[in-house]
Amino acid sequence: MCWSATADLVAGTAIAGVGVACVARAQRTRDLPLAALPVLLGAHQLVEAWVWHVGGGTGPAVVAWTVIAFPLLAVWVPVGVLCAAPRQARRRLVLPLACGVATAVALVHALTTHSVRAEIRGHTVGYVLGLSHGSLVVAGYLLATVGSLLLSGDRRLRGFGFLAGVGALVCYALWRLEFVSTWCAFAAVCSVVMLGWAGRRRPRY
Repeated sequence: MCWSATADLVAGTAIAGVGVACVARAQRTRDLPLAALPVLLGAHQLVEAWVWHVGGGTGPAVVAWTVIAFPLLAVWVPVGVLCAAPRQARRRLVLPLACGVATAVALVHALTTHSVRAEIRGHTVGYVLGLSHGSLVVAGYLLATVGSLLLSGDRRLRGFGFLAGVGALVCYALWRLEFVSTWCAFAAVCSVVMLGWAGRRRPRY
């Protein structure tokens, strides 16, 4: 999330561009899902630019934003980490992947049984979704995404996981205060980290 349609548009274009570079620099086929993560994050920002443009509401852009943010990322990140991780780390990564799948199922159920609504709140966008057991779903989401990175067995990915956890807390705090949405800046930093990871020489495990 960014603080305006223009900011989302600029950030989304830049992040997607970095994502294309990440994919081009990936040295192994199984690194591609994780290397492509900035492409997905960039597309996410571009979708939100349209949400700003239409003034929120319940249209297709809002649904697309929610699908990417919630069920898709809950599975994409742990799958990408599992594919890229060294062999000795893969067994422990089954747990965050299972949490991601369970979380995605709960979120898809919520999306198919409730309408999601976007609300423009000053310099932020709030997304309202009727979700039961919200705290449990959030815990599962964080375990799937941040947890998989921390358990990856790769030093740079562990650092990325720590950055993701801290960044998520800061972005959430600022969003709750309805001060300004900063997710786009955080996504930009993450995309640069992923660019360094994708181009790094690594052993053939």
